[in-house]
Amino acid sequence: MNEFALRRSIKLHKPEDFAGMRAAGRLVAAALDMIGAHVREGITTAELDRICHEFVLDQGAVPASLGYRGYAHATCISLNHVVCHGIPGERRLAEGDILNIDLAAILDGWHGDSSRMYAVGEPGTRARRLMDVTHAAMMRGIAAIRPGATVGDIGFAIQRHVEAERFSVVRDFCGHGLGRVYHDAPDVLNYGRRGDGPALRPGMFLTVEPMVNAGRPEVKVL
Repeated sequence: MNEFALRRSIKLHKPEDFAGMRAAGRLVAAALDMIGAHVREGITTAELDRICHEFVLDQGAVPASLGYRGYAHATCISLNHVVCHGIPGERRLAEGDILNIDLAAILDGWHGDSSRMYAVGEPGTRARRLMDVTHAAMMRGIAAIRPGATVGDIGFAIQRHVEAERFSVVRDFCGHGLGRVYHDAPDVLNYGRRGDGPALRPGMFLTVEPMVNAGRPEVKVL
């Protein structure tokens, strides 16, 4: 097996590895709980990033994205029409904005990786519905995870819900495996067919990250 194949092979973690992953995941969840109180009109996305960064450091962890492929921030913050990987900056939040804050942290060598949607004040009806449909699709994808299922089952569950609600699934980005590696195999697509892709086995750590558009599924990568 060549080096690339080895690096991309699906890892099956041991039972004792779960405690480390849970701790990293809980830290990231706590950070996303904390930052919600700071999402308000007038604050910049750079300030939100700074607050998340300091919180992670205070917990004895480090932001996984900081320095990753030269990236200079602790979070990705994606506003309104930006699907993902938005870069924090001096843009100030305004009433009605919706935003996704994506944070990953390394705690004792394990990667916690999650994101959450927030609204500034009261978003428009379509924006709120987009948030609700995407969250419900994520939960359906998570519910499809069980030993003996496949990665395609996750994508199928997400796609079926999103398209039934007359939204579209972005094809250009996906979830992934993780653990001691930030982005690992397998790719977890947000669309697919039942029974396709690698089988799910005990010990696999995955992210489920549906990205949903209110219009067509295509995106422009800047």
